[in-house]
Amino acid sequence: MLNHTFTFMGTGAGCGVPAFFCDCPACQEARRNPRARRGDCGVMVQGRGEDGLTVLIDTPPDVRYQLNREGVFAIDRLLLTHGHSDHIGGMEELEYMVQLKTKRPLPVYGSPGTLDTVRTEYHYMTYCLDFHEVLPNEAVELDGVRYTALPVHHAPGTYGYLVETPETRLFYASDTGHLPEATAERVRGVDVMALDATYWKECPTDQHHSVQQAIEEALSLDVGTLYLTHLCMHYAEPVTLVELEDSLRPYGGRVRVAADGLAFGI
Repeated sequence: MLNHTFTFMGTGAGCGVPAFFCDCPACQEARRNPRARRGDCGVMVQGRGEDGLTVLIDTPPDVRYQLNREGVFAIDRLLLTHGHSDHIGGMEELEYMVQLKTKRPLPVYGSPGTLDTVRTEYHYMTYCLDFHEVLPNEAVELDGVRYTALPVHHAPGTYGYLVETPETRLFYASDTGHLPEATAERVRGVDVMALDATYWKECPTDQHHSVQQAIEEALSLDVGTLYLTHLCMHYAEPVTLVELEDSLRPYGGRVRVAADGLAFGI
């Protein structure tokens, strides 16, 4: 029995889709079609039943909208991948939750460097956060789910999380270039992978993937199902959702486009 639900809260890179300043075909499509819209990256794992915990991975700037969309009224735990603003920019929303509802500091997990960034950027609200440093390859058990922090190639101290339940092994890495060898071997053969696919074609940096690079890496690791996330859709060469989905048809459903609000059991 699958006792937890995994939800993509946001699946876009940085400026989201549509970006307010952009009139490319992808942003035009997103203005017409809600299914093509993307907020900044984050995910949620919820245990089922009255005692199940609600765990967020990252708090992007639009986390308030995302939580309202999903009907979530409180967060029990927060894991952070890294300290870039598109992943921690919604932290202030949690101060009000602690002050007005939960009345207790929120446990926050992340690398030492990421937590230092939060302490600096949000120094005025550290009283409502309960910091827990997680070292590389260290695991945290929350509500029957094991979260292992695996180093990835991005900003210093960035993690992807191997999320394991008795039924499912899932690897979530929203911001990363080609995976470090040790991390890649650790996640080989996972049931589900949600992987950075920021760029449509040419990828100008080693801190992200193109769509094709993400697909090639995941298939080389014998991943069951790959979800492409952290999609910009309009960096360098734009791509519409229709075009992207058409390009994935040869993979027979093994490679899918993540979408805001998409949820499944784990």
